[in-house]
Amino acid sequence: MKSILKGTGVALVTPFNQDFSIDFEGIARMVDRVIAQGVGYVVALGTTAETPAMSFAERKRILQTVVEAVGDRVPIVAGIGCNNPLEVIEQIHLFNLRKVSAILSVAPYYNKPQQQGLLAHYRMIAEASPLPLVLYNVPGRTGVNIAAETTLELAKTVPNIVGVKEASGNMAQIMRIMQDKPEDFAVISGDDSLTLPLLACGLDGVISVVANAYPAEMSRMVRCALSGDFAEARRLHYRLLPVMQACFKEGSPSGVKAFLAAQGNIQPYVRLPLAAVSEALRREIEQTVKAW
Repeated sequence: MKSILKGTGVALVTPFNQDFSIDFEGIARMVDRVIAQGVGYVVALGTTAETPAMSFAERKRILQTVVEAVGDRVPIVAGIGCNNPLEVIEQIHLFNLRKVSAILSVAPYYNKPQQQGLLAHYRMIAEASPLPLVLYNVPGRTGVNIAAETTLELAKTVPNIVGVKEASGNMAQIMRIMQDKPEDFAVISGDDSLTLPLLACGLDGVISVVANAYPAEMSRMVRCALSGDFAEARRLHYRLLPVMQACFKEGSPSGVKAFLAAQGNIQPYVRLPLAAVSEALRREIEQTVKAW
């Protein structure tokens, strides 16, 4: 499983039509584009896909669309997570996961559970899941941090938990995990701009937002770093850095959708409660795309 999670995964956005209905043909085109440009696997139904603003029926059809578009070309990871472990388990059994390799499950949000609660939450889900589970730690969005000690305890005691997407931005915490994790436990960057230094610390790759817009460059940067070519990886990192900064300046996925729209790939629409980027940022993004 660790080999599947090596390299660049892309947290797929969901293209919307002007009436905010889902552009399913656009999803299939996005899948074809990112695979053709070198990503190692795709993540469907992540939070970048705006899944909190969707019905279960919509999410089910999105996963089906991604599965059909991917075929057997690359592995698929499905995002299934919320603040209720029983609901996560129910959804795992309601989705058709036959072509899915692993589940990415975000830490429970809003509840602000203690670390013991996080341990019990993930143990319950892993015990019920027919697929390997990847933890997703993103405290800036969930309001709770999965401590390094909690991640390590789950990694060492729950065989079905095979990795973590770490988006805490806490380098010390991530290095603590790297220092003491089981060898076959995958640690994946969840921050595009920190990916290069984290790869230097031994991480396995990234689940990237920026790779929606620049899949070839992000994938090559990661491949170079993993192979030890840090000179080329640094060159690509600094070329991508303005894109990374602009993508998150006014929130995600509004920023990356503005990049994709400027490239002519999808429309920039996001669903409420998100809003489109400001006019000033839209112009900045368009200039960045033109100068690329």
